[in-house]
Amino acid sequence: MVTGGSAFVGVETARALHATGATVYITVRDIAKGQKAIDDIFKSDPTNKAPIHMITMTLDDLDSVRQGAEAFLKLSGNQLNLLVCNAETQFATNYLSHFLLFHLLKPALLASSTPAYNSRVVMVSSESHRSSEIRLQDYNFTEGFHPAKAYGQSKMATIYMANTIDRHFGTVGLHALSLHPGLIRSNLHTHVRKLVEPMWELSAVRAREKTAAQGAATTVYAAVSKDWEANGGRYLSNCMEMGPFLGKEGILVMDEGYAPWSYDQGKEDKLWADSLKMVGLEEES
Repeated sequence: MVTGGSAFVGVETARALHATGATVYITVRDIAKGQKAIDDIFKSDPTNKAPIHMITMTLDDLDSVRQGAEAFLKLSGNQLNLLVCNAETQFATNYLSHFLLFHLLKPALLASSTPAYNSRVVMVSSESHRSSEIRLQDYNFTEGFHPAKAYGQSKMATIYMANTIDRHFGTVGLHALSLHPGLIRSNLHTHVRKLVEPMWELSAVRAREKTAAQGAATTVYAAVSKDWEANGGRYLSNCMEMGPFLGKEGILVMDEGYAPWSYDQGKEDKLWADSLKMVGLEEES
């Protein structure tokens, strides 16, 4: 399953996974747009008859996430080997909706895992995670709101989620990775348009810019590469594992390493426990 699968990196991720012969499910909020994406994938690979299914899901509505998960499980027969969380704007959509979706699909992921292919969760994060630590006492930025920092926190949360999934479930055949897809012009930056639009005029930024297909490459690498079989809890970019960020920040910097606070089990566990409460799930034993 690929969330946000009707445009940009999402549709290119779905296209690449479909090329492997996999049965692909994409979540969409706009049915017409989703069908157009599916038609385009089939058009680009007309001899590939592997099915692509569309699940209606609005990621900023937890009830819609629950309904979409239920529809998926019914359609798939409770079979799921891969969940790619590829989304959108702030904490609720980037992170919390995917946290709930993971828990709703976790039994299927665990049951579908095999020795040949352990089930995987791929969290599409961003190098923007370096702009903010998790505000454990103020997730919603009720004080000192800044759109870029709020976006950064949501992407930091996806890294913590991947780390925690891998710690909790790696020993039973379910692993998780997080990644930075690259600098891609998309609607993901709509909420900070005034901040980011001037950035695209800089030659150093244009030199790093990726197409949607190029941006999907690291996601697909995380999803299918044998490098990550029975392995996870790592942060990737440019189809490789990243080390820690070396401390030089700015648009001209090529360092895509992870923030110093990216591996903090205490904060990861706190976020996990709080997230269970936020989506109305029972504390895990």
